[in-house]
Amino acid sequence: MTNIDAAMALFDERCEAFLDDLKTFLRFQTISAQPEHKTDMQTCAEWIRDQLASAGLKAEVLPTAGHPAVFADSGPTVRNANAPTILCYGHYDVQPVGDESLWKSPPFEPTLRDGNLFARGSADNKGQCMTHLAAVRSWYATNHPLPVRVKFLIEGEEEIGSPHLPAILEEHRQRLACDYVLISDTSKHDDETPALTRSTRGLVYKHITIDGPARDLHSGQYGGMVANPANTLAKIIASLHDDAHRVTIPGFYDEVLPVTDDLRQELAEAGTTDADVLAATGSPATAGEAGFSTAERNTVRPTLDVNGMVSGYTGEGGATIIPARASAKISMRLAANQDPAKISQAFDDAVRRVCPSTVQLTITTEATCAAYTAPADSPAVQVAIHALTEAYSRPAVVKREGATLPILPLFKEILGADSLMLGFAAPDCNLHSPNEFFGLDDFKKGVRCIIRFLGYMGPS
Repeated sequence: MTNIDAAMALFDERCEAFLDDLKTFLRFQTISAQPEHKTDMQTCAEWIRDQLASAGLKAEVLPTAGHPAVFADSGPTVRNANAPTILCYGHYDVQPVGDESLWKSPPFEPTLRDGNLFARGSADNKGQCMTHLAAVRSWYATNHPLPVRVKFLIEGEEEIGSPHLPAILEEHRQRLACDYVLISDTSKHDDETPALTRSTRGLVYKHITIDGPARDLHSGQYGGMVANPANTLAKIIASLHDDAHRVTIPGFYDEVLPVTDDLRQELAEAGTTDADVLAATGSPATAGEAGFSTAERNTVRPTLDVNGMVSGYTGEGGATIIPARASAKISMRLAANQDPAKISQAFDDAVRRVCPSTVQLTITTEATCAAYTAPADSPAVQVAIHALTEAYSRPAVVKREGATLPILPLFKEILGADSLMLGFAAPDCNLHSPNEFFGLDDFKKGVRCIIRFLGYMGPS
């Protein structure tokens, strides 16, 4: 029996105990956005510290100006001082529960139904984080040394934008030094097929405000005499795309890498299809930048979308006014190689050129982040694919993600480490929605995958 086999046997033997620990984890009401849960956050961080300590790691709670993080380190490997160091990243904070009447069972009382564990945070990210904890604890129980040096960083502010993570990484740069960051906070390719996410897009998020008259005005008395902020905002937004759904901001596409034939083939085989989009959204048809497939628009092409608009009277009946203010939230997803600072400035310049002097314009930048792509030829990527394939008994898909994970370029910039994203959650796990769930089978396969990954990354 190999050490990997021994660790998996220990996990199988203690699986129910690990599931009980996961249920305890899920009962902590760690809603980072709500101040009344501050004590829950601290208590949960201390519980995680104790879990890691029980795996033989030196663990501690790291205070921040907000919610604490947890750090742990197994120390140098016994067998080979040159073995790689893996930093397991996760987060213990969760989204608010929303309308609790929509939940079939209490959001913080883990409930088993149809082979799934329902609770807020079960998929995002406590269940997936627990696969790492259980894998290391299983290895420790074998009395064999870990094949690689393992560190943990589990934060409590991911759901509110990780405001204190950069400071943690800077302050503890040497302690967090690693060769790779291991993250399980994404999903499988489909219900049966595992996936390694290799890239994410960047983000520039803007808030535009148009101020006109000092107060709402009677449209019959003042219409045609002063600028209408809602009309002005509509004109600005309409100017940002052409009829081919291309963004019209000068220089927007200058640094976007071309879609090669190989990339086009890769996305055609593993990317989102039109049928997927229509089934998931209920939209009557797909739409987007001309000349590119749905899979390409979703992953390797940049976009610009209005996320919200507010102006004037929107209640029942009519109110014939010229609104004093109009505002919009606009996000741009960035492709590889685009510079967020340049795109941010180009957006501001384009909007200012279109906006007339008859109103007052305010532009606020709320977030920026670069895209991230892990190198395809990384040995760790190949090991991760192998571990996923063995755990699920079917070939893993390497996919690209259309969303943004700010932590990935942050880890690369500060720690110099690439990230490996091994997701075990179902694509339809009700992420951020009522009745969030994590499959028990995925929990078990996830733990076995991480055990294999750590073993295969060690010296032969």
